[in-house]
Amino acid sequence: MIITRCEPGIGRSVFTREKKRVSQVSNPIPTAILTPTGLKPTSYQVATLAEAIPHEPQGVYTVARTFHGDHALLLDAHLDRLEESARLVGIPLTLDRARLRAALRELIRQAAYPDAKFRVTIPRSDPEQVYLALEAFQPVPAEVQQRGAHVITTPLKRANPVAKTTEWMTIRRPSYSSLPPGVYEGILVREDETLLEGMSSNFYGVLDGVLRTAGDGVLAGITRRAILQLTPDVLPVALIPLTRRDIPRLAEAMLTSSGRGVVPITVIDGQPVGDGKVGPVVSEIRRGYDAWTETNLEPI
Repeated sequence: MIITRCEPGIGRSVFTREKKRVSQVSNPIPTAILTPTGLKPTSYQVATLAEAIPHEPQGVYTVARTFHGDHALLLDAHLDRLEESARLVGIPLTLDRARLRAALRELIRQAAYPDAKFRVTIPRSDPEQVYLALEAFQPVPAEVQQRGAHVITTPLKRANPVAKTTEWMTIRRPSYSSLPPGVYEGILVREDETLLEGMSSNFYGVLDGVLRTAGDGVLAGITRRAILQLTPDVLPVALIPLTRRDIPRLAEAMLTSSGRGVVPITVIDGQPVGDGKVGPVVSEIRRGYDAWTETNLEPI
């Protein structure tokens, strides 16, 4: 495990090899705590971001990815939402963004992944201790992008959808583990059959020539923000949720997240969406979003 001898300031942290292993995890991912005096190692080793969830403190978090090694998309928007999530659950938080970016750069340099998926977690008990973790970025499988994702609806409830809390990561984890083979994501559905969002994504469907997605009761995803700005050039957008009853009438469907971008959906609860193939509207939205992403990247 790589550790830090902490000196004031991120740039002067010296990384060395710890002689004693805290666990026998092979190929542990970088995990660290950004304290007021610098980076320090966590007391645990894990192989993935998912494995780190039980070790991290309760609080709020954000997840993003890198592009071209050391660039990110809308990182300040992620940090704005992190501060807003903290405010919504009563955590006093004002991020030192320059120090946080420097710490992320150091961990990215240390990991040397071609691209990384990273999580920033703010503990409720001590918001000055910022937990950082990153793993190698895994793109959406080519088969899913080409043939579309199969999803199912789930009655799983998110108590506070407007805040990105670690409690939700813990609650949804067993549901992810129990998804049937071949199912890519679960879509939260209310008792009235309203379709809300994915367990870690936003959900959309094309109905009667309009892209529809829930306007409230869902997380304001960062990618969703971009989609809502870009899509009116392709077709009208309405912040009106779909329902289970609409599924047979959908022409196309998709989900979005910061780590996955735009992912087409071709089957919901075993019901083909449209003709069961990736459609032209979602394909155009995806191309537009990918092009927009490349022009809006910034160094971390």
